Amino acid sequence: MSEYFQLFKTFAKIGSFTIGGGYAMIPLIREEVVLKHKWLTDNEFVDYLAISQSAPGILAINISIFVGEKLKGIKGGVVAALGTALPSFIMILVIAIFFKNFRDNELVNSVFMGIRPAVVALMVVPLMNMSKNASLNRFTSFIPFLTVILIVTFGVSPIWILLSGALLGLFHFYYTNRAKN
Repeated sequence: MSEYFQLFKTFAKIGSFTIGGGYAMIPLIREEVVLKHKWLTDNEFVDYLAISQSAPGILAINISIFVGEKLKGIKGGVVAALGTALPSFIMILVIAIFFKNFRDNELVNSVFMGIRPAVVALMVVPLMNMSKNASLNRFTSFIPFLTVILIVTFGVSPIWILLSGALLGLFHFYYTNRAKN
């Protein structure tokens, strides 16, 4: 089987069988690219995930592009991105065509109400996995809690959190390198 077809098939599976958007896709993406195909290590996955979250656009599309590019260059990135996007595009198109007929259907509303808690759980699992691979220490372990407090309690934009984190990372890099020299 062609590597391009394998990339497309893998990311089409991810795009087809995840509900809830990018964060709900993280466990399935990790399962496929790290555990099953071994295209990335856990550390690479966390790095790609961080870059994908920081870059503009949809998380799953971003990470598929990075994985595809790593494996097969630019063409691999395009194939992986198409694999991720095409199933969702088709599903949304079908839903949009028929939604008027189902929007007030109690059965459909009940199904969506049942899916919501599962989506929340799917978002929590990758957070737990990422925390294991994030190399937190006694100095950095407070950052996730501080971030939640700043966003939830004080309404700080995640953009400012990301920019602050990047600046602190640069400061730490230069400070530790300066101390070594």
